[in-house]
Amino acid sequence: MAETYTPVMRALVAATLLLASMTVMLVAVNTARAAGALAIGACGAFGEAYDFRGAADASRSALSKCRADTCRVVTTVKRGCAAFAVDFSNPCGGSGWGKGPRLGRSQNEALKACYSVGGKDCVIRTFFCDAKG
Repeated sequence: MAETYTPVMRALVAATLLLASMTVMLVAVNTARAAGALAIGACGAFGEAYDFRGAADASRSALSKCRADTCRVVTTVKRGCAAFAVDFSNPCGGSGWGKGPRLGRSQNEALKACYSVGGKDCVIRTFFCDAKG
């Protein structure tokens, strides 16, 4: 009796493995399309969006979250990270942004940019990585 179930069990195991492989591939393909955007405005205003299908959708979302009339999208990322830094003691003073393949690099770029335009006490205000960053 055990011999009659062996081919059925093999087929069930093969089908399960095939389904699992297809699921992993589907997630990987969708994740590879992840995009993000960073919008900034006056006095430390910002909007961020990440893990969107495309840069246009991410840009629209980031702009809608930014709470200033002067907001503009400064960067989009695909499979990466972005960060925004402001002068803690004077948010309407120096600010900067950065992007990179990893979070550390994007934060360092944002801080350098903030200090380069006169920021005295620059801190990271926001950061994000899309699905692969």
